[in-house]
Amino acid sequence: MDAVLIQLLNGLDKGAAYALIALGLTLVFGTLGVVNFAHGALFLIGAFCAVTFQKIVTISKKVLDPNITYFDAYIEQPYLEIWFGETGLAVIDYAVPLSLFLAVPVMLLVGLAMERGLIQFFYKRTHAEQILVTFGLAIVLQEIIRHFFGANPIPTPAPDIVSGSAPIGSWIGLGESFVYPWWRLIYLSSSIVIISSVFAFLNMTTFGMVVRAGMANRQMVGFLGINIERKFTIIFALAAVVAGVAGVMYAPILPPDYHLGMDFLVISFVIVVVGGMGSLRGAVAAGFLLGVLQSLAAMTAVNDLLPGISQIVIYLVAVVVLLTRPRGLMGRKGVMDE
Repeated sequence: MDAVLIQLLNGLDKGAAYALIALGLTLVFGTLGVVNFAHGALFLIGAFCAVTFQKIVTISKKVLDPNITYFDAYIEQPYLEIWFGETGLAVIDYAVPLSLFLAVPVMLLVGLAMERGLIQFFYKRTHAEQILVTFGLAIVLQEIIRHFFGANPIPTPAPDIVSGSAPIGSWIGLGESFVYPWWRLIYLSSSIVIISSVFAFLNMTTFGMVVRAGMANRQMVGFLGINIERKFTIIFALAAVVAGVAGVMYAPILPPDYHLGMDFLVISFVIVVVGGMGSLRGAVAAGFLLGVLQSLAAMTAVNDLLPGISQIVIYLVAVVVLLTRPRGLMGRKGVMDE
């Protein structure tokens, strides 16, 4: 029972990452009509914002080790510790959450530059052309990451205070042996907050209502004298920020490497199709659903019965859904029908 619950929580964590990336993909497709295969690279850039911030705050110099007196021995000591003492050590310890202050403006600028510098020229092109150019951009970005950071995963630890496990079993009456990592719970909770905030923004603000109206009928909104293109540019930047924040928060769970974005993108695009192209609710629901299914399929008992099922379960579900509901679980009529 405990193993099933652990895998369920793991699936919700993974599903939260899928849902956040799929949400951004759907926002961009629903507003701009662009199939953005570079969106996974935005998740990658966010993760490496955390890596970069960690490297900056841990810049150190060699100092004499005071514990060894019979010969000169040197240790690496971060400048922040030398200059600010315990405060500097606290900044180093909380490098991942503090890196959000770097990631948000960086992702905002990257999103704006990507949309204004490239994406806007492909609004009226075919989806095949959009996929080719954005996929090429994703490859370029990941190779840039590989050039500067190398090909190996880079550990990015969570703060010490949340590096242990939460006694979930004690909370729900299943015994003290049932525990789960604090940071994974924080990631899941923050993902739910981000997703809820995006939906609240789109449904409860004038800006969001105009965007949703533009998603339904861009030409009519334009006739009302509203510059919908500018609002869509802001939405693209917002989608980039969401992907970047998701990448930052996921860095302690899975050490980032240069192909992290591509790994998540392919599955997230399948999730968008399963949820229904253009459906925000469908993208989120399918993200969590398929994340849980993939995690449960990775259990030893399941793999003994169906070897390798965890690698293909998402694609099997996609085949079944598209055969029975060609528009996806919550797809809108007329989207991608041509």
